Amino acid sequence: MGIGWRELIIILLIALLVFGAKKLRNIGSDLGAAVRGFKKAVNDGDTDETMKQIKHEEGDADFESGSDTKSNADAKSPGNRNA
Repeated sequence: MGIGWRELIIILLIALLVFGAKKLRNIGSDLGAAVRGFKKAVNDGDTDETMKQIKHEEGDADFESGSDTKSNADAKSPGNRNA
């Protein structure tokens, strides 16, 4: 039981009589611009949040834990003269 074609036409005719053709066109374009702005803001927010999640996941790295890794890093340091 939604709005049928007859009801929709009656509503549009009443809006046309109340506001006039010129004012109704301006209202429609303003409403369309508002909807586009809202969709853009929602999509930009989703994109920003996704990028934050991707950067956070890229920041995590797996390092080997053990004495070999530390001794190799010590041997490559410029202050170590034994290498």
